[in-house]
Formats: sequence, C-alpha cells, structure tokens
Amino acid sequence: MFETKNNMANSIDEIGDNHVGTSAKTPLRADAFDISDEEKRNRIEKSVLDILDTLGMDLEDDSIQGTPRRVAKAFVNELFGGLNPANKPKLSTFENNYKYGEMLVEKNIVVYSTCEHHLLPIVGRAHVAYISNGNVIGLSKMNRIVDYFAKRPQVQERLTMQVVQALQEAMGTKDVACVIDAKHLCVNSRGIKDIDSSTVTSEFGGKFKDPQVKREFLDYIKMDTDFK
Repeated sequence: MFETKNNMANSIDEIGDNHVGTSAKTPLRADAFDISDEEKRNRIEKSVLDILDTLGMDLEDDSIQGTPRRVAKAFVNELFGGLNPANKPKLSTFENNYKYGEMLVEKNIVVYSTCEHHLLPIVGRAHVAYISNGNVIGLSKMNRIVDYFAKRPQVQERLTMQVVQALQEAMGTKDVACVIDAKHLCVNSRGIKDIDSSTVTSEFGGKFKDPQVKREFLDYIKMDTDFK
C-alpha cells in the first residue's frame, strides 16, 4: 500500500504543472451518479468546511459561514453540471432544405470551464464550424454543447475534441471544426503568474483537414464582428 501511494505521489510530482490529459473522455467512475445531487452537495459542503477550518478561517464569521454550502451548490449545480449526462443538450438536426452548402461558423462562444489540475477557472472563446452533408443544427445548440462540456473539470485539449465529436455524432458528418482560445488561471494567477498568455487548441475533422478549407475557417474567425 505504501509503495502504491509513493508511486502515485511520484507520478503527480512528475506531472507537476504540465498540461496533461489522459484521454478524450472525461475520467468518471462507473458509480459517479449512484448518489443524489443532494448527497453530493452535503458531502462537498463538509469537505469545504474542513478545508477552510484547516486554513484557519473563522467559520463563525458571517461572511464565511455560508461559504461551504455556496461552494457545494456551485460545484454540483453549476460549475460541474456538465458531468451529468442528463444535462446534455438535445442536438436536434433538420434537413437542409435551402441547400446551403458552404461552411457555417459560430464565433466567439464564451467558454467558462475549470482546470482539472488545480480547480481554477479557464475563461475564453470557442469558434465552431461545420459543413452540412444534408443536415443543419440550430445555432444555439452549438453554444449549448460547448457550455455542456465546459462545465466539468477539464483540460482544454479534451474540451476541444469533445465539442467536435459530439457535433459529428449529432450531424452524421466528420466535417466539423473547433478552435478554442482561453486563459488558464492556473497559469495566470499562480505558478509562473503570466497574466498575458493564453492557450489555443484546435480539432479539425473531415474536410477541415484540407489546408484550403482550414485556412478559410481560420480567416473567418479573425474577421471583426464588433457590431456596437
């Protein structure tokens, strides 16, 4: 047992601040939803209370008293609500009756996520595109699928891949692409504390692997869309 714990500690130390992800799937246990959301909130509340107590916070202070419950509610209902498959948006598609055959790009989708290595915010923008093979999808569904996968402990590479894979499955086409540009507070507010750096990830499927199509997509997301 000691050797196993020691090996695990060494592995964590090796990873350090590196941006490591294990797979394109979020690492969830099989029993992740065997307990209710209420029970999860109760357990998290106790854990947060213990953390604050360990840090020496005065838990009788009016400002701190409700923090464990607030954090628990935010974790289960909001920040990590995308872990629950029941919250996945329905990605209904429709026949492309107007025969639009060019690229469709949804730009500047707001990304609010949480780094799974330090549980600190990831904030940025996603740009998603597809080329119809006979089906189209509601524009808001593209925003919703980004938001769904963002609301879980994440690494940006995985988030980018999950958005593309979900839309490919829903639309029955490989011709989907996603680029995400985001700031990671684990880099900006701690560690190296580089407040200006951001991380860009991309996933290109089907026709978007063609250099000319990829270039067209990247040119679209650079266009000025300030309509104020």
